[in-house]
Amino acid sequence: MTDWFLSLVPVYGPWLVGIATFLACLALPMPASVIMLAAGGFISAGDLALVPVLVAALGGAVAGDQLGYTIGQRGGVPLLERLSHHGGRARLIGQARKLTDERGRLAVFLSRWLFSPLGPYVNLLSGAIGQSRTVFTLWAVAGEVVWCSLYILTGRAFGGNLSAAADMLGSVLGLIASLTATLLLGYGLWQLYRRELRRKEAGKTGSQP
Repeated sequence: MTDWFLSLVPVYGPWLVGIATFLACLALPMPASVIMLAAGGFISAGDLALVPVLVAALGGAVAGDQLGYTIGQRGGVPLLERLSHHGGRARLIGQARKLTDERGRLAVFLSRWLFSPLGPYVNLLSGAIGQSRTVFTLWAVAGEVVWCSLYILTGRAFGGNLSAAADMLGSVLGLIASLTATLLLGYGLWQLYRRELRRKEAGKTGSQP
C-alpha cells in the first residue's frame, strides 16, 4: 500500500501530500511522513516545487488538527472512553492523557513531531478538556511546521533515498526524545525540590515566636 501511495507522489504532488497529512492527523492509516520524504526527493529532482508542497503539507496537518479538536470538543470524555475500548488505541490514549496532564500546552507541540503517534489523541483530549482553541492552534501550528519542514527538507537533502533518510531521522528523533524526556524529568524534580524548600521555609517561619 505504501509503495502505491509513493508512486502517486509525482503525479498528484501537493494535493496528495496535503491529504496525507490531513488523514494522518485524524489517526487514519496514512504514511504521511514517508510521503513527505518522497516528496522531498522529487523536489530535489526538480519534479515538484518546494513551497507548494510545504504549504499543502502544513495546510493538511493544521486542518486535521482542527477537525480532531472539534470532534473531541463535541464528543467530550465519553468519546475518549469509547475509543479506549478499541485495541491499541487504549495505550495511545493513555500515553496522550499522561503527556497532556504533565505538560499541558507543550504536549500539543511535542506530539506533532517528536511523539507523533500521540498527536491525533492529544487533539481529541485538548478539545474534550476544554483547552482554549487559540492556545491549541498556536502550539499545534508550531509543531506542524517542525514536522512538515523536517521530513520534506530531509527528503530533499537525501535526494529521495528514503531508507537512508528514514534511518537518519529515526536516530535523530530517538536521541531528541531521550534528551527531552531527561530534561523534563530533571525539570520536574527541580520543581519538587523548590516546593519542598518553600514548604520547609514556611514551616520555620510559622514556628517562630
